[in-house]
Amino acid sequence: MHSMSERVIGAVLAGGASRRMGEPKALVELAGKPLIAHAVAAITDAGLEPLVVAKPDSPVPDLGVTVLDEPAEPQHPLCGIVAALRYADTRPVVVVGCDMPFVPPALLGTLARLADPVAAVTIDGEIEPLLARYEPAVEPALMASLRSGTALREAVAALHPRLISPTDLSAYGDPIRIALNVNSPEDLELARSLVTQQG
Repeated sequence: MHSMSERVIGAVLAGGASRRMGEPKALVELAGKPLIAHAVAAITDAGLEPLVVAKPDSPVPDLGVTVLDEPAEPQHPLCGIVAALRYADTRPVVVVGCDMPFVPPALLGTLARLADPVAAVTIDGEIEPLLARYEPAVEPALMASLRSGTALREAVAALHPRLISPTDLSAYGDPIRIALNVNSPEDLELARSLVTQQG
């Protein structure tokens, strides 16, 4: 098992095209901050080394953390995961989507401490590959899936990940809230209402 002194990488993936949002997701405002800032803050609070991974032309706010350019093509979430693993070298990577503002630092810390090659949250019976941890050893398999255009969930499922169930997640809060992806204006309104309720 890795010691936390090796500083597991916490990678916020911001390379998506934001088609459903209609504007760059990373920049939309939630509770007075850019959406991506919430995920970066959770990673920092968990004691992980924050890394933002984005396309070269993706607008990303200056949050005082390292920004890594993933290849411009293809448009595939595995692009960011593979880029983060290559950057991390021998260290594991915990990934979070830039559109997941309610992930608790304690959950990220737990993912960082696991010894499994891959561990991923599940919601509604589906793997959530953008709330997961990956060991460097799986990079070649993910790269092969990227080259062949394999769908993200299919590629991660093929690695037989340890699954973090909603029951497991409930120790950290409401599983649906934790795994909320802000993909559309409607999702953003929901997230804003959840912030208000929390306040």
